[in-house]
Amino acid sequence: MAEVAAWLRVSTTTVRNKYRLWGIKPQKVGRLLRFRERDVTRYLDDHYG
Repeated sequence: MAEVAAWLRVSTTTVRNKYRLWGIKPQKVGRLLRFRERDVTRYLDDHYG
């Protein structure tokens, strides 16, 4: 999640609270949330590219 936060230039708390609003789908691994690189880059392209 820290990597996604760095890409988006926000805090990890912001990612945790807003990923649903942004439409980035996580993969659950146990209790952890993992994000696919292609989903994050798609979000960035759609909104900032």
